[in-house]
Amino acid sequence: MGISSYNWQQPCGVNFLLQKSPDRVPPPPPPQDSRGWARAEGGIDGGHLRLQLTATGRTDAAVVLTSLHVRMVGRHTALPWTAYSMGDGCGGGITPRSFDLDLDDAQPLAKPVAGEDGDIVVPAKNFPFKVSTQDPQVLNLDLHTEEHDVSWYLEVGWSSGGRRGTVRVDDEGKPFRMSAIEGRKHYYYQPDTNHWAPK
Repeated sequence: MGISSYNWQQPCGVNFLLQKSPDRVPPPPPPQDSRGWARAEGGIDGGHLRLQLTATGRTDAAVVLTSLHVRMVGRHTALPWTAYSMGDGCGGGITPRSFDLDLDDAQPLAKPVAGEDGDIVVPAKNFPFKVSTQDPQVLNLDLHTEEHDVSWYLEVGWSSGGRRGTVRVDDEGKPFRMSAIEGRKHYYYQPDTNHWAPK
């Protein structure tokens, strides 16, 4: 099971919360490096995170993905840190099998939503999904919070023949963490003047 937090052709309004004033924040990196940049600056994801899971079987035997669950580790008052935008606007289509996860819910559920494949709208479809070495499955997850500072990881259930199990999906061994950005100071980078400006 592979995971990526960069499944857009453009930054698509990605935000990070940092406990720093704009004069102490370096310019944003290329989009694919943004989460590493935020980690190095002591930041966390702000308000909204898109993850892309790619599941491929290890043998020709079919594996069925049976479920996707959010395991909450913590939920607290949103952090009072400053938000920094990596860019505005979205680009590219979204691979089918998309899910919305509201982390403000007491028990967040992965709700299937319609996706896009080029110009074609792909209807929402829920589990189960079959995967094999020749037939991978991509799941796009849209996770968000408007009210809290949340920590969580994901569990993907699977079965194959008489075997079944669960795969934990986390942020390089640690829970994912994100905090709401509503009402926070918010800046975007102006490349022509090389500084962060209020939104």
